[in-house]
Amino acid sequence: MAAAELRQQLLAANEEFRRLSQEHGQYAQRLDTLINKRYLNEEEKVEEVRLKKLKLRLKDEMERIEQDYRRQHQVA
Repeated sequence: MAAAELRQQLLAANEEFRRLSQEHGQYAQRLDTLINKRYLNEEEKVEEVRLKKLKLRLKDEMERIEQDYRRQHQVA
């Protein structure tokens, strides 16, 4: 099963994966807003770093769920 196909299946069937994906998307949108600004004040710079860390944590959790699913269902 391809990675994209597995993600779609998990989005449809796994509430935790769906929640993590939605949060990741919200952080990505806010981060895009900050990145597109010409200049960031100190508060925005701190927020940018915080958002990057949060997105990475969520991505790691989503990958853990994918790996667990693959192990349980022996999906390559």
